[in-house]
Amino acid sequence: MYPWSLVKRVKKCWDKLRNWLTINFPEAESTLNNGASEADIQELEKILKVKLPLPTRILYRFHDGQDFEDKHFQNSLVGCPLGIIGGYSFYNHLVTVYLLPLRQVISETKEIIPKLGFPVRSKYVVVAASCTYSEKCFFLNCTSGQLYVGTGNLLADEEMLPCVPNALISSVHDCSVDQQQDAMLLWLEEHGRRLENGIIKLRQEENFRSISQFPEESPLCSTAITNGVKVRASAVFVPELANLQHTSQKYLFAYSIRMSLLPEGCIVNGMTFSSCQLNWRHWIIRAKDVVIADVNGEAVVGQYPLLHPGDSEFVYESGTPLPFSSGSIEGSFAFIPGSLREPKGGPFDVAVAQFPLQVPEYIF
Repeated sequence: MYPWSLVKRVKKCWDKLRNWLTINFPEAESTLNNGASEADIQELEKILKVKLPLPTRILYRFHDGQDFEDKHFQNSLVGCPLGIIGGYSFYNHLVTVYLLPLRQVISETKEIIPKLGFPVRSKYVVVAASCTYSEKCFFLNCTSGQLYVGTGNLLADEEMLPCVPNALISSVHDCSVDQQQDAMLLWLEEHGRRLENGIIKLRQEENFRSISQFPEESPLCSTAITNGVKVRASAVFVPELANLQHTSQKYLFAYSIRMSLLPEGCIVNGMTFSSCQLNWRHWIIRAKDVVIADVNGEAVVGQYPLLHPGDSEFVYESGTPLPFSSGSIEGSFAFIPGSLREPKGGPFDVAVAQFPLQVPEYIF
């Protein structure tokens, strides 16, 4: 019934994801359902009056999305952190995306699509969403095979963004050709590649773990070391808060700053100190190559991190809007040797190397 080459490709995609999850995130791997039956898929198609693209059908034949139990909602403030696509958090906005099982594809599509004012013949189904209390939805166009994510104007203007390059999608309903690939398959393959290559990793919060979409590797993540203080920085596009109708704040990016003190401690003018504490920040934010903000201020998100050798990274997240789809952030932190309460010397600047703000080809 299905092209054998496509079945093998889908199996390889799932094997890569499951292998990574089993090793690194077994509690999320355990939420994957067994495969859906042909009857299950046909029932969905009958109820929603759609024809799923071939690659998506086969993806569901291997695993019918994710299901969660009450124990998975371990922190009522965030919802469930076990979505296998992962997400990000900044301020009080926390997203973790999971794959919907077919029964939820049906129920969510029936609930959401009528609110969007799409034409009756539109063939969109909801296939992924955030399992936290911040809303984010992904829609598969069953005719074209493209995957879309809703923006902040989804309900008002049906505004969505494609999640995969259109040029890569081909033959989503044709069994007679060799290279069928819809956005759902391409999206999951790219996600597996990023996990396997360490581009994205798990993030440990106080009492839960989740997959973080903040990049961990160059060139999307910058690293700078100044006087023994190491700062890593990267950003992620936040489509569900974008507003393409806005003049100056079309795109919203969250950024993650990770800072730590190297084992040899803080070294200033040849003197070594066992600690240092942040006091001040300076940011230069660019849209394309134009400076749109030059910001100075005390602390970071109201905190003055005190760094010691051997401590885990101090991590904080924030966000910034941009009028264009690309830009950058760079800057510095002013640190005090010792601590603010017991300073051992004058302030010194720690560089934050430039890191990109970029709407990516693949949106997660």
